[in-house]
Amino acid sequence: MSNSEDASVADTVALKTGSEPWGAKPRRALSGRNIMLYGTLLVAAFYYLLPLYVMVVTSLKGMPEIRLGNIFSPPVEVTFEPWAKAWATACTGLNCDGLSRGFWNSVRITVPSTLISILVASVNGYALANWKFKGADIFFTILIVGAFIPYQVMIYPIVIVLREMGIYGTLTGLVIVHTIFGMPILTLLFRNYFSSLPEELFKAARIDGAGFWQIYLRIMLPMSMPIFVVAMILQITGIWNDFLFGVVFTRPDTYPMTVQLNNIVNSVQGVKEYNVNMAATLLTGAVPLIVYFVSGRLFVRGIAAGAVKG
Repeated sequence: MSNSEDASVADTVALKTGSEPWGAKPRRALSGRNIMLYGTLLVAAFYYLLPLYVMVVTSLKGMPEIRLGNIFSPPVEVTFEPWAKAWATACTGLNCDGLSRGFWNSVRITVPSTLISILVASVNGYALANWKFKGADIFFTILIVGAFIPYQVMIYPIVIVLREMGIYGTLTGLVIVHTIFGMPILTLLFRNYFSSLPEELFKAARIDGAGFWQIYLRIMLPMSMPIFVVAMILQITGIWNDFLFGVVFTRPDTYPMTVQLNNIVNSVQGVKEYNVNMAATLLTGAVPLIVYFVSGRLFVRGIAAGAVKG
């Protein structure tokens, strides 16, 4: 039923009963508030989508068409050769095997770093929220302080530590670095989320004789899917897009995808192939985008739930 029909029904009832029209006043579709709201959203969407559009259309053009200078025009002749070259044959330094090697290096870095940091942080957050052990507040304070220490301050000491351990320049060393630096903020998220769950569930399980791991595995985990998705998206996005740790703690044969992308874009040899550069950029950013779009709704739910208690 439309707004005009609702208004006519209300007027008819008012005439029969002798009272004023009841119900909410119909809103105008083009009110000043709506124009301001949707206008702002359209401007923000245009601001973020325009660079993406330029990257996509440029990556599908050949170099002769790019040299014509109109970066906003769609490709006259679509070609996927820049994508193939960016993936398989573009030079990323001494090697000319494209982004493929860096992609698999990034996968070998991101998967264990994400899994280990989330598992450990979830147990830490659960213990801090539900099991009040001696020194819990001090431990939590140290984690919070660690979350705000600039990464650049810690680079040199970590290089020395990894060198003494014999894993500097390896993927294992970089996995350890990402796991440690992801721990503070993830622990904070899990602690806040577990604190927002009904405390009666924990007390009832304790009365029934459930221990630390039984409560965690059978009660907390099944109820914590949103915050696990939040942690997964944060870690995958942060680790996959990382450049600083990748260039410092690895060597050319173990460079992640972002470092190889930088080498392609900033290459000073030969002709600047903007279509290859744009294709390489889109390939590098594809994984975090896919992860976020697939699980974006749970991400919002988890962030909202994790912000209830501090």
